Amino acid sequence: QVQLVESGGGLVQAGGSLRLSCAASERTFSSYAMGWFRQAPGKEREFVAGISWSGGSTYYADSVKGRFTISRDNAKNAVWLQMNSLKPEDTATYYCAADRHAIGSVVLTTPYEYDYWGQGTQVTVSS
Repeated sequence: QVQLVESGGGLVQAGGSLRLSCAASERTFSSYAMGWFRQAPGKEREFVAGISWSGGSTYYADSVKGRFTISRDNAKNAVWLQMNSLKPEDTATYYCAADRHAIGSVVLTTPYEYDYWGQGTQVTVSS
């Protein structure tokens, strides 16, 4: 079973940037599609960004398109989420997730389709 550990969250002013990291415990990570999700208090967990196992395909929620970038390095068992031009509405706990059933370039966007989850990292954007 893959263990996922997120880091890089924190408090930042609106317009600032953060880079979230997700480290995976196993090399089988390289065959999984990966996603970032977020959950604000009182709200459902929502898709933010996803990347295919090869890194050749990425997909973003409309709310972050053009501001966030997802990337991965399978040799390092790691995936990142670069977040620029942050807004107060980006405040949430951010989770890294792995889809071990991923096929080709498909990136899924619903939480229940992901098999492994990290513990989350808090991102707070002040206005």
